[in-house]
Amino acid sequence: MAAATIVHDTSEAVELCPAYGLYLKPITKMTISVALPQLKQPGKSISNWEVMERLKAMVHSHQFSTLRITKSTMAFIRFEGEVENKSLVKAFLARLDGKAIKLSGFSDTLRVRAAEFKIDFPTRHDWDSFFRDAKDMNETLPGERPDTIHLEGLPCKWFAPRDSGSEKPSEDVLVKVFEKFGDIRHVDIPMLDPYREEMTGRNFHTFSFGGHLNFEAYVQYREYAGFIQAMSALRGMKLMFKGEDGKAVACNIKVSFDSTKHLSDASIKKRQLERQKLQELEQQRREQKRREKEAEERQRAEERKQKELEEQERERKREEKLRKREQKQRDRELRRSQKKLEKLQAEEQKKLQERIRLEERKLLLAQRNLQSIRLVTELLSRAKVPPGRRAEVPPGCWAQLLPRSRQGAGPIYCRGAEPG
Repeated sequence: MAAATIVHDTSEAVELCPAYGLYLKPITKMTISVALPQLKQPGKSISNWEVMERLKAMVHSHQFSTLRITKSTMAFIRFEGEVENKSLVKAFLARLDGKAIKLSGFSDTLRVRAAEFKIDFPTRHDWDSFFRDAKDMNETLPGERPDTIHLEGLPCKWFAPRDSGSEKPSEDVLVKVFEKFGDIRHVDIPMLDPYREEMTGRNFHTFSFGGHLNFEAYVQYREYAGFIQAMSALRGMKLMFKGEDGKAVACNIKVSFDSTKHLSDASIKKRQLERQKLQELEQQRREQKRREKEAEERQRAEERKQKELEEQERERKREEKLRKREQKQRDRELRRSQKKLEKLQAEEQKKLQERIRLEERKLLLAQRNLQSIRLVTELLSRAKVPPGRRAEVPPGCWAQLLPRSRQGAGPIYCRGAEPG
């Protein structure tokens, strides 16, 4: 669908649902075809932009709301123009249809043909003949008779609940907007059903050229009169939204009668069954996903536990290695201490033996001195003999001649020794 356009003149707008700022505005389009002359000189061309500017100049003081090229060939250029009001269409056609455009550099003129835009909208004969001739339709049943309108290109934001902060359309708002034409039996907005795309294989989220999200909807009336009034009111109209600030925008919507039994009881029941199956399948998928998630969590927990055990084992090995290293260090220190102690003990033993040896020598010397003193004493005691007699010395002693005593005793000689 075309993008929403700004509406400057809302005088022709018809109320649809003022509570939601929705109105209907007549479609004021026209098709303009410009026949191109045969180009005789090679390399020469006609500017589409120049032709468009000439068309704008031909309407004098009035101006197009929009003017765009829909098709361009070597024989013609086709434009689609739109004006603000329906009353201006005839004036524009009078200034354009049958007129000629003279372009600089071209001897031939360009013939202009203009006509009111032919709206693609079903007529009463279309739906009456369709339901009459359809063999699989039962006009006594809802949804199998002309009672359902199919709307496409409705802006989501325009049908969202007021002050909700959401841009999703609401079925309640849709009912309030279209119940103006009659009592509504049922409505359906496919994009609100999360299972519809999977059920039908269609994408119900569509965008306009302006980037706005659009939706399609089905509105079913209880009576044929409501359907007729709604189709009559929507014929040749586009949807207009007027904000609280007074600014208005309009967009084209596609309106047709439903020929697919979309809101028949059988179709509704079928969708409900399919939705139920999809819900069960989704529940199974969620349950499967939950089990897979739990299995993954258990696996991750086991992996974490295994890693913790491995880390503990590595830590134990590190501690064991450290303990062994410390034990070896302690053993080395102990051996070193023992060696040092043994060395000290050996040195002490050596010193002790040296002291013992010294003490023994001292004792030996003391004994010798004592023996010498005893000997001297003995000798002195024996030296007191009458003069002329030799003192007898114990056998085996070859003592040196001793000096005489102070009393004048003579020298004493040892036995077997000659006096010197």
